[in-house]
Amino acid sequence: MRTKFQKFKASYFLYSFKRDKVAIFSFIVLTIFLLLAVTAPWVAPMDPYDAVNIDIMNSEIPPVWMEEGSSEFLLGTDNQGRDMLSTMLYGLRTSIVIGLGAVALQGIIGVIVGLFAGYMGGKMDAVLMRLADIQFSFPYLMVAILMSAIFQVAFGLGSFERLAVPLLIVIIGLSNWPMFARTIRASVIGEKNKEYVEAARVIGLPTWTIIFRHILPNSLTSVMVISTIQVANAVMSEAALSFLGLGMPVTRPSLGSLIRAGQEFFFSGSWWITVFPGIWLVVFVLVINLLGDWLRDVLNPKLYKG
Repeated sequence: MRTKFQKFKASYFLYSFKRDKVAIFSFIVLTIFLLLAVTAPWVAPMDPYDAVNIDIMNSEIPPVWMEEGSSEFLLGTDNQGRDMLSTMLYGLRTSIVIGLGAVALQGIIGVIVGLFAGYMGGKMDAVLMRLADIQFSFPYLMVAILMSAIFQVAFGLGSFERLAVPLLIVIIGLSNWPMFARTIRASVIGEKNKEYVEAARVIGLPTWTIIFRHILPNSLTSVMVISTIQVANAVMSEAALSFLGLGMPVTRPSLGSLIRAGQEFFFSGSWWITVFPGIWLVVFVLVINLLGDWLRDVLNPKLYKG
């Protein structure tokens, strides 16, 4: 009897991955990003949260290869005197935490709503999907901006800065759950009339058991694909909100807040404050999207080669 690892080695999934150079490259780059984010406290030259390490006299030092650059700061410093490489590593860490947290919240809400809408049908389906339609009728970024502004007014600017990470997870998560709900609903509608579900009903299994132990596992393929894409969207949403001043404060670096901090100095010659975090963000989102596209193609049954 073959082990799970042996089955994985012989699977079409791994076969397809090894034949796709773009997927391999994207996976390697994404792995490097994740490792840098996890190890940021150890690999970063300085802690941008520690005021002891920050000297305003070091502000706007250019990268090391420029004439006025310093070997102490490889990618230069920002307007507060923080090492750009360190703030980018910590900023990436923050953006990934927000992205993963927001997608987890989206997934929980969307999967539950989609499961019950698709399985129950009738009035419950109509009500839940109308709620999703109402949510979809507003651009999700506008919803996130509105919710962020409300939170800032409700908690105050100081409290918002301290609670910025969990609040952004909630804001971005609540603004884009219908994507999961619609995807799961469509999958459940295709699964609920199959023989294994009918058999579960015949032997008298409770509705909750049928939904979560039988239908949900067979609907997770679509969730895997959409989750990959949604992580990239959530990171971009955080960057957009921070750029507009409704996300992470400048004192707590994220990729979005770093880009926003540098925009005022871009035309004065300190271009690196915005450009480096911008490139960091673009590459990170790009590799996630490339992996998501590959995953969608591989997990699409119509493309399965056997």
